[in-house]
Amino acid sequence: MDLNSDFSKRAIVHAGSMDWKASPMPGVDRRMLDRMGGEVARATSIVRYAAGSHFSEHTHTGGEEFLVLDGVFQDEHGDFPAGTYVRNPPTTAHTPGSKEGCTILVKLWQFDMDDRNQFHIDTTSAEFSPVAGANGVERLTLHEDARETVRMENWEVGADVPVDAPGGIEILVLDGSFTIDSETFVPQSWLRLPKGDQLVATAGSEGARVWIKSGHLAQAPQPQSA
Repeated sequence: MDLNSDFSKRAIVHAGSMDWKASPMPGVDRRMLDRMGGEVARATSIVRYAAGSHFSEHTHTGGEEFLVLDGVFQDEHGDFPAGTYVRNPPTTAHTPGSKEGCTILVKLWQFDMDDRNQFHIDTTSAEFSPVAGANGVERLTLHEDARETVRMENWEVGADVPVDAPGGIEILVLDGSFTIDSETFVPQSWLRLPKGDQLVATAGSEGARVWIKSGHLAQAPQPQSA
């Protein structure tokens, strides 16, 4: 499957208004944002686990990162409530599921294949810091290396936030809203800009909390390899 796989173009998905699509595992449904490949794919998705559902044990050959949007995600490594950011690098394995149900943003096959840094961050207790030169913006860096930066930002009500993408960028709305050229982005709205693109986003009447990944599209993304 190829979905939003032309990384030279902007991609927008208002996932909150999409129907859920069943995965191969009962009780696990998806809203696909981009995808290159079949059931094993380079993919960005929003995944919903029904209460008591789980996947079989599996190894993430190409790595996995995810952010828990609601509920509690669980595996052998612990219970991860809403607001938890997790990186499971290549070669890690687990049996994911949820007793109570949960929703996560998940990205697969988008790691440096030599990365072995496995960790998680509870963003609900972490401290955001003001961003110099960006009025009304606070930032929490989740991961940073030579290839990419992953962060969360809080945008104050009405803040005009320049979005520059020299190495490409993805933004997912977590709470609140923002507008771009009269188009409104609400929770589960996703935007991807190609390298070199730029725009200005204006935070809505409740401000916005967003998840951002940048720099990772400097080189043309490739589909996963077995």
